[in-house]
Amino acid sequence: MTRLSAAYGRLLDALAVLAALLLLAMVALVTGDILLRNLTRGGFAWANEVSEYALYLMTLLVAPWLLRRGQHVRLDLVLANVPLRAARVMELLADLIGLGVCLVMLRYGIGITLESWRLGSITIKNLVFPEWWLLAPLPAAFLLIALEFVFRMQRLDTGGRRHDATSVG
Repeated sequence: MTRLSAAYGRLLDALAVLAALLLLAMVALVTGDILLRNLTRGGFAWANEVSEYALYLMTLLVAPWLLRRGQHVRLDLVLANVPLRAARVMELLADLIGLGVCLVMLRYGIGITLESWRLGSITIKNLVFPEWWLLAPLPAAFLLIALEFVFRMQRLDTGGRRHDATSVG
């Protein structure tokens, strides 16, 4: 399980690098669009739209990586002030709730993506494309986050210190 967790961590690292490259491309696109609009009164009509989609995709790409590193929003004031055993139980409960929420989101994400595909729904703005292209990353991200919750519980269960910005065990 440790080797699988390490390989999974490398996958999440690669997705975080992909998100960083996407951010770099978005910055270049917006900068180019602004320059063109100011210099030629032209620009890229689709730049804002692509930037919106990139922000959405970047969020989904880094969410499981941030959870693994413990860099998500977290308040561990209570965990730091209760006995270790109670803190571990609280951590486990939080991970179980997180896993449950991710599985619900995964189920509904798959459902809406398949329904969009079945209906042939399209997104019509400056760019026109099938709506399910936007929806498909959502269930994939929640699957990855759910897997990370499983690995978090495994790390908590082994008794070793979780190196994900927690004060527990």
